[in-house]
Amino acid sequence: MERPILRRRALVAATAAVAVGALGLAGLSGVASADPQGATAPAADRLSPGLLEAMRRDLGLGADEAKARIADEYRAAAVARGLEKSLGADFAGARVSGPEAVLTVATTDRADVAEITAAGARAEVVGHSLDRLDAAKSALDAVALKKAPKDVPSWYVDVRTNRLVVNAARTAAADRLLDAAGVSRALVRVVHSTEQPRTYADLRGGDAYYMNGSGRCSIGFPVKRGTQNGYVSAGHCGTPGVTTSGVNQQAQGSFQGSTFPGRDYSWVAVNANWTPRALVNGYGNGDVTVAGSTQAVVGSSVCRSGSTTGWHCGTIQQHDTSVTYQEGTVSGVTRTNVCAEPGDSGGSFISGSQAQGVTSGGSGNCSQGGTTYYQPINPALSAYGLTLVTSGTPTDPPTGPPTGEPGGTWAVGTTYAAGAVVTYGGASYRCLQGHQAQAGWTPPDVPALWQRI
Repeated sequence: MERPILRRRALVAATAAVAVGALGLAGLSGVASADPQGATAPAADRLSPGLLEAMRRDLGLGADEAKARIADEYRAAAVARGLEKSLGADFAGARVSGPEAVLTVATTDRADVAEITAAGARAEVVGHSLDRLDAAKSALDAVALKKAPKDVPSWYVDVRTNRLVVNAARTAAADRLLDAAGVSRALVRVVHSTEQPRTYADLRGGDAYYMNGSGRCSIGFPVKRGTQNGYVSAGHCGTPGVTTSGVNQQAQGSFQGSTFPGRDYSWVAVNANWTPRALVNGYGNGDVTVAGSTQAVVGSSVCRSGSTTGWHCGTIQQHDTSVTYQEGTVSGVTRTNVCAEPGDSGGSFISGSQAQGVTSGGSGNCSQGGTTYYQPINPALSAYGLTLVTSGTPTDPPTGPPTGEPGGTWAVGTTYAAGAVVTYGGASYRCLQGHQAQAGWTPPDVPALWQRI
């Protein structure tokens, strides 16, 4: 068996090679590292004590083990992103496993094995590309969007088995869905399931908030839209126009956008009495700082904050899952083995310091365990043109003069998507988070939003 420290060094070196343009990868030195998209890896000394305690309780990891695992998982995500791009249509998914977060990358072409191995990952040759499996899942989603299937609680692409898994109470129910979508059985594994997912809308979670003075849900993550402050939550918690009050029962704001079913996200604009913070409620264990929203790899540790059950941790089972609730089918959620209960709905899922999503629904409870789905945060931000509030995000536009000379393609009022490239003051910058440009938020002044290239 390969020694963990040697494997970790190899992965660090491989990450630097694959992630061209990265600023370097620090281990557990307390210095943050960055990937080519500009997301900053969590420094060991900045991880919340509450997060570490929850990982100890639920994953059996000591503080040093938890810090090492988070660092390894972040490096694995950087390598996986680089290989996904370089392998193209051959790419068949990535996952981490074991306490040292060993990365496995699958491909449909045996000729890719050398490249994957050279990047510090284990190679696996499989029969179906991720694109092909995703297309099959999209076909099921299209059918379910018109009419939610009965007795088929969820389906997802499982990168471990290289199959589209359909969980069904009855095989005949799965067959009807597959037939309606025209999906080949060669791509599918039907699994018997008695799961009965439900939303947690009438309960509470994250920081609690109330809808129209009655129902209660949880804040996912604070966001900004231009100069307007707010937060994202689950779509099933409210529709546009529904008013909200905060945990202190004081007037807070109202829903501006909501999608459910199909997806499960919403955003609420708040009044001037509420100030967004880059924090997740640690429920007595110390608040957790949010540094970004880099998606973690399948198999990574993930923790959830909810007002009913507090902090609980587990691992990511599958991304891009479709799940059927009584209200209809929701696609694009992530399946986890983290427990949750009514009242946790809309609350925060976070991996290390990276926001992952908001609690959607699930089955089971925190006494016996269960399955919980979260709506990924980045699609919600993109859908509504929001900017995640992070430890480096300005809460208000700077009042001083901008750095650098004016001129270039950057312009106030323009909405920029992550990855967009602009020029300002004779230099080029890449957008790190989608946002609407405000006066004073010039690229050299706001490193949380722009990276010089």
